Amino acid sequence: MLIGMVDYIVVGTGLAGICFTEKLASEGKTFVVIDNEQRSSSLMAGGMYNPVVLKRFTDVWKVEEQLEIAMPFYATLEHKLGVQFMFEMPLYRRLLSVEEQNNWFHAADKPNLEKFLKPKLVREDVNGVKSPFGFGEVSSTGYVETKTLIGAYRTYLSSIDSYRQETFDYDQLSYTEESVTYKDIEAKHIVFAEGFGMLNNPFFKDLPLDGTKGEVLLVKIPNLNIDFILKANVFLIPIGDDLYKVGATYDWEDKSDTPTEEGLKELIEGLKDVVELDFVVVAHNAGVRPTVKDRRPLLGRSRESARVHVLNGLGTRGVLLGPFLAEKLYNNIENAMALEENISIHRYKKFKF
Repeated sequence: MLIGMVDYIVVGTGLAGICFTEKLASEGKTFVVIDNEQRSSSLMAGGMYNPVVLKRFTDVWKVEEQLEIAMPFYATLEHKLGVQFMFEMPLYRRLLSVEEQNNWFHAADKPNLEKFLKPKLVREDVNGVKSPFGFGEVSSTGYVETKTLIGAYRTYLSSIDSYRQETFDYDQLSYTEESVTYKDIEAKHIVFAEGFGMLNNPFFKDLPLDGTKGEVLLVKIPNLNIDFILKANVFLIPIGDDLYKVGATYDWEDKSDTPTEEGLKELIEGLKDVVELDFVVVAHNAGVRPTVKDRRPLLGRSRESARVHVLNGLGTRGVLLGPFLAEKLYNNIENAMALEENISIHRYKKFKF
């Protein structure tokens, strides 16, 4: 027996699913969200956001537009949920040579970067940190405590009777030209925001979602006392009580969520390279990021039905990309606004109409 028509079914409560669902809520749309809560790289993510590619000192694609949407989005969502999960703080990029210092000065003079890169280097000694060439300071940076956000959002969805904790059964999905039906739910559209789980989705499993495993540590460093994100071979994010997130590894072969000894060793070596203080590893987590070979997201409708859509491929920059892409997909579905080719799944031959 059908429970009645809703506007959308959303599959997934990672960053992509939350951002799209919240866009629906802001537009007065009705929805049911489904997630089995078993596998989400968003739960394991460091949650860091920054507007600059710190390896090469270049700007991120469409970052100003992303920031303009993301910052008020998360502030509004914090107020709605009654929890704090977003923490704005500067990022210090450790510099390793005079050449890197010169590259920093050159980048800070560029019109597209001058608002993010401070032209004056930070040269003060930081207790326990190896930094003979100082730091470059990046603004418009911080982190989202993704585990807090996801937990609070699932609780909110349950409180409005719009959440089902279950594994999505693709065999139970049918569609017509006007709607989709899943078990007892009829909806105008369904959006799959499943992260790496998309590889099991019969509508979108042929998309080139690579998946990149990342491992992150939670460590206790009693005498570090920094109030900024520190980026060297690894990043360190202070989260209070002498605790720091340390990450992240990149593994393109292993697609499991199991932490490894190799990942642990790599992160500890990276931490020791920058910090000369004693520390204790409190936790070690892993997850597979939904990454794509061309480093662009996956948005669009399936070949089989104009009612079946995907929002995926946020990769390592999901905090800023999520709200931005949710707007793009919503406007594509509801207002027939075309998706740019480099974010549309129809850039791939198998998915062209």
